[in-house]
Amino acid sequence: MARLVFGLNQSLDGYVDHAEFSPSPTLFRHFIEHVRGLAGSVYGRRMYEVMRYWDDDQAEWSAEERDFAAAWRRQPKWVVSRSLKSVGPNATLLGGDLEAVIGGLKAQLAGEIDVGGPDLAQSLADLGLIDEYRIYLHPVVLGHGKPFFAGPRPPLRLMTSDRIGGDVIRLTYVPYSEA
Repeated sequence: MARLVFGLNQSLDGYVDHAEFSPSPTLFRHFIEHVRGLAGSVYGRRMYEVMRYWDDDQAEWSAEERDFAAAWRRQPKWVVSRSLKSVGPNATLLGGDLEAVIGGLKAQLAGEIDVGGPDLAQSLADLGLIDEYRIYLHPVVLGHGKPFFAGPRPPLRLMTSDRIGGDVIRLTYVPYSEA
């Protein structure tokens, strides 16, 4: 059975904003390896549209960016959206009963399924489907942006913490019911 994991870069004041965080080479390599090992990713519309950047090669990309793009393109993606009519390569548009559809994916697959986007993560948490949270804590204060938790924070238990690169700490939590 697959585990549903929600993890994003976060500022010290609790915000996520992809435009505000430039990962160090060490952290970027960590994310490349992470994506390579995923069973797939489930996205909300907004985060999926951000990630579509990786669908088309850019001439100015570094070797690492090309590695990330290749890993991202290979993995299956499921997109939860009421407004999108179609999705890109290796992606499936999901509709219907979110609990049944995502629960079915968890039952069919092995490994980790990444959750992309705080709003989707909140909806899945409300359904009791998130198995793990990973906060990549950066030493910056944004003062604005989207909060990591789009609603009330669920009761969580810290499982591990580790340093990635020079200044990022990954905090791994599970819901109390999982502990």
